[in-house]
Amino acid sequence: MKIGLRILLGYFVIVALAAFLLMRVFSQEVKPGVRQAMEDTLADTANVLAELATDDFLAGRIDDGRFAYRVRALGARDIGANIWGFRKRAADYRVYVTDADGIVVFDSSGRDLGRDYSRWNDVYLTLRGRYGARSTRSDPDDETSSVMHVAAPIRDGSRIVGVLAVAKPNQAIAPFIARSERTIMRWGLLLLGTALLIGLLAAWWLSRQLGGLRRYADAVTAGQRATPPASAGEFADLGRALETMRERLEGRQYVERYVHALTHELKGPLAAIRGASELLEAPLPDADRARFAASVRSQSERMAQMIDKLLALAAVEHRQRIEQPERVPLPALLDTVLAAFQADPRRVMLRLKVTPACRDAVVPGDAFLLRQMVANLVDNACDFSPAGGEVEVALAPAGDERVRITVADRGPGIPGYALDRVFERFYSLPRPDGGSRSSGIGLAFVAEVAALHGGRATLENRAGGGAIASVELPLARTVATS
Repeated sequence: MKIGLRILLGYFVIVALAAFLLMRVFSQEVKPGVRQAMEDTLADTANVLAELATDDFLAGRIDDGRFAYRVRALGARDIGANIWGFRKRAADYRVYVTDADGIVVFDSSGRDLGRDYSRWNDVYLTLRGRYGARSTRSDPDDETSSVMHVAAPIRDGSRIVGVLAVAKPNQAIAPFIARSERTIMRWGLLLLGTALLIGLLAAWWLSRQLGGLRRYADAVTAGQRATPPASAGEFADLGRALETMRERLEGRQYVERYVHALTHELKGPLAAIRGASELLEAPLPDADRARFAASVRSQSERMAQMIDKLLALAAVEHRQRIEQPERVPLPALLDTVLAAFQADPRRVMLRLKVTPACRDAVVPGDAFLLRQMVANLVDNACDFSPAGGEVEVALAPAGDERVRITVADRGPGIPGYALDRVFERFYSLPRPDGGSRSSGIGLAFVAEVAALHGGRATLENRAGGGAIASVELPLARTVATS
């Protein structure tokens, strides 16, 4: 499972748990809290009414006195209140009074007059000097029919002579609870959705940052040119640390590899020079002396050429990117390269062909490296061309905003066993005229420069004989001007 998905799932579990706890708090705290507030109000109301009813109760006119008249008149009153968006037209109170034996002597609803309430908790506890309250269903099968009853004592001095109870249906506060529940649910879902969206974005961002670093590490492992991904914060620091580690490890391995390769390649020329120098120490005919001296000179030049090309290749291989690419016109560049070969003693004809579509072809990159790349291809083609042969250099479109440079000769071509190795460092083939092998670095340099410019180099046999080297490069994007 990907780390981004793991983070998202973990975040979702945390948010879902928070939402679950929120609803638990609502069901266990909000609803009881509202009912507790209502009970507190009923307790105050019961005690106030108990004080107001005391005189009529002690005078024996609790059911037909001024108190009873005013309480019954309450039922006909139009309250006309707007309580937080809810219209209230009539009072929801029911008031009843019992004597010291728990017998109902007054009932504002008129339905339970004379009934024995002595066993109900509100009356039973109040008559014994304790706080009395109860919640009872009007319909045993309907949980929404519960009614809260809160009682207060009617005293004659310090003696409890009766009980006044106020009853109010719990359903009266149900709209407020339901609206609170809807509000909490709505904001809870909005909060949950927002949290999930934030979690999704955070997981995507983390996954993107880690994915970029992983792809960078994979590219480095595969030996490809790669740049650290554009990251932020600690991921940027991690990318820079990985880049520094790569550079140091590659630098160490690079030096070791090149020292080993250079020493291996220099063994042959050094052995030839040593042998020739030993022979030159003895008396020799002038012809032999001249031949051995020429051998020393050619082997020295070969070593110097090898070192120069190796340094150029090392400079290219070490670069991961072209920091400040310039716009390089390819037709002009090819003209410059071919002009340098006009006085070539190998007597090879050079011909340049630029298709009309590529007359203004421009590529982004390093002009010096591109010239060296083309020069290596032309030089290699000239080496393998017979005297009086022709080397064709062409510039043509390669499709999809790319251009192809081809250098073709009519030499012996490439043996099948060497086709897959021609771009290897230090790998070279014998010249057709019996000359010494090259340094084997030129084509490796071509491949590295092409890759550095976002292109690729190929070498294959040409129909009718010879070889054809191709380099594909991306064209520079056209900048719109106003």
